[in-house]
Amino acid sequence: MNFKEELESRVQYAQETIEAFLPKEEGFSRRMAEAVNYSMLAGGKRLRPVFMKAVYDMLGGTSDVIRPFMAAMEMVHTHSLIHDDLPAIDNDEYRRGKKTTHVVFGESAAILAGDALLNYAYETAFRAFDLCQKEEELRQAAAALKILANRTGICGMLGGQGVDVENDGREIDKEMLDYIYENKTSALIEASLMIGAVLAGADRSVVENACQIGSRIGIAFQIQDDILDVTSSRETLGKPVGSDAKNHKTTYVTLEGIEKAQEEAGKLTKEAVELLEQLPGDSRFLKELFLSLMERRK
Repeated sequence: MNFKEELESRVQYAQETIEAFLPKEEGFSRRMAEAVNYSMLAGGKRLRPVFMKAVYDMLGGTSDVIRPFMAAMEMVHTHSLIHDDLPAIDNDEYRRGKKTTHVVFGESAAILAGDALLNYAYETAFRAFDLCQKEEELRQAAAALKILANRTGICGMLGGQGVDVENDGREIDKEMLDYIYENKTSALIEASLMIGAVLAGADRSVVENACQIGSRIGIAFQIQDDILDVTSSRETLGKPVGSDAKNHKTTYVTLEGIEKAQEEAGKLTKEAVELLEQLPGDSRFLKELFLSLMERRK
């Protein structure tokens, strides 16, 4: 397997899937659809839908039922980025190398576009039911929706974001920082891996294993973001660096230093790979992807 070629192919498939489900830019709400599509098409690694499809394929999934969930997951993630960049939160002007949504469309339009995108994600996920041909597939799609909702809401991504914002400018301990990372970042990665497993018909133990993998790789991913915010440049990263310092955020780097943060990210990635190897199927692509995330520069 040529990992680079395989990754490019899978990212392209994810991109085509996302584009197939975007709202039409027409009617009186055209401007909102334009803001949504601007945000969705601004680039990005498409990691979450790639994770989802990779687990689905690895565990023997073959249906198109995965595609609405792939698009929905990226919509949820992009919604969070639109709101993170707002003046009331991080006040960032660049994301993925482009001007952020509120800079281009205005703050009120960006707030509404983020809201619209979160709701549209669920509209999109529900379209999976139209692709189900067996009763078992309907049950699997319902279980996947439950995971998506749980990992997005107050007990997941939004809960983590809330605690993060509430503690802006305050020193927090590692326990609270881990809570924020587990929910703000890991929750959607956990959901992506779990949904891929559920839709492939995996049993409960495999789905739980996928959750544990997502938890570890998600926190490792966020720690690497902390490191890049200190060591990278805006040209390389595609967004402002030094944002954490500007907003007086506690990170793994501020708590433990760069070297120890790197060690922690490496340890979590190794644990994720070990858990991955316990799953059935060919895990080589996901293993290479996990390891590559710790070497990324953006």
